[in-house]
Amino acid sequence: MSPDRLEIINRIMRRGITVGGFPGAAVVVGRRGAIVYEQGFGTLSYANSSAPVSADESIYDLASLTKVIGTTTAAMVLFDQGKLNLDAKVSTYIPQFVGGMRDLVTVRMLLTHTAGLPPGRDVWRKHVSPAEAKEMVLTTKLQYKPGSGTTYSDLGADILGWVVEGAAAEPLDTFLASHVFGPLGMHNTGFKPADSLRYRIAPTEVFPPRGYPLRGEVHDENAYALGGIVGHAGLFSTAGDLAIFAQMMLNRGEYNGTRIIADSTVKLFTGRATKTRALGWEVADGQHGAGDYFDEHAFGHTGYTGTSIWIDPDREMFVVLLTNRVHAAKVRRPSLVIADVRMDVADAAALSVLDEPFAISVMPESFRSDRAESWNKPFRARARSTTTGMSAAAKEAAAKTSKTLAKTSAKAMTGSAPAKKASTDAAQRKSIPTKSVVKR
Repeated sequence: MSPDRLEIINRIMRRGITVGGFPGAAVVVGRRGAIVYEQGFGTLSYANSSAPVSADESIYDLASLTKVIGTTTAAMVLFDQGKLNLDAKVSTYIPQFVGGMRDLVTVRMLLTHTAGLPPGRDVWRKHVSPAEAKEMVLTTKLQYKPGSGTTYSDLGADILGWVVEGAAAEPLDTFLASHVFGPLGMHNTGFKPADSLRYRIAPTEVFPPRGYPLRGEVHDENAYALGGIVGHAGLFSTAGDLAIFAQMMLNRGEYNGTRIIADSTVKLFTGRATKTRALGWEVADGQHGAGDYFDEHAFGHTGYTGTSIWIDPDREMFVVLLTNRVHAAKVRRPSLVIADVRMDVADAAALSVLDEPFAISVMPESFRSDRAESWNKPFRARARSTTTGMSAAAKEAAAKTSKTLAKTSAKAMTGSAPAKKASTDAAQRKSIPTKSVVKR
């Protein structure tokens, strides 16, 4: 690994903080079983008294990383146990999920976002109980025949979480604690963190629809309405804990002598299942924050709050990035800042590899964060977004659906205006273990 190239990550992160994209961040890069880069940047918030960020101690709202670190992983464990059949109908595990083509939806379709479900549904606006919100999700009308299209859906991840609970016969959070986080020693990871941890938690939105600043309470409005423990959002964790998880995945399901998932199951769930997705996971194709260099076998996910994890089996490398970019950003377009920073950090990590066949001799003239294109570009006036309770990817999917519906409406009714797009949003190893991430 190149020390100088890894140091580029410092410049990238400081650039994002200086411009006001986020108050602080934690980054961990691992390769071949060792931590090669670990750093906390900035502070938990913009307050003068705010604590500095620590990669091992600072806790962040993972947002949609919950889908893979939590829900998908639980499905993998249950698949190994023979309690979850990927091609079984969802109604096998959730009997009330029937009617209106729901009978055709399989567990595999939930994992690949091909179930026909819409991106999301604003259940949080209804001011109902978690049980009533769950019923709203389960009775959501499908947009198309299951298996005939792909729409990234928060609702699908929620339903998958309830499938897990049905197969495991216990709540999602307790199952993950006993079968994944506990055995791995991920003691800073879980849903609904205790008040005693509040001082270590990065705050998120200052003026949310709930009416009070959020810190230690899930940022996603739908997840909150559903009780805070659901399949699409709600997990909190540290970069250090996610480094353990990522190394477990690189080790094909084993960490420090403890096997969590069968190696064949890791291969099954992380292999490409559709054009841009594995089972639950996204695959690297230059569009999801994995940068320009991670290859087709790399997999990962991003989260709306400013989080991401990317794992490259070929390079034996992982990159974890945690921020709270939804907290009082001082730049006009924080979503563009985090998008560029994510890509740049992944690129800097990949470019630091010096051994063949991955060595890249020529460095780019500049990184995205150096150019900062459109970070402070003024917004055009637009209609108020109706996707506040959705993840970033779900918002993007909703925007595409809105455009399609608008075009259809325009053909049928002259003078109708197209729908507006919805808002979207080191070098020296610290240790050289053989099969686990260990720090001295």
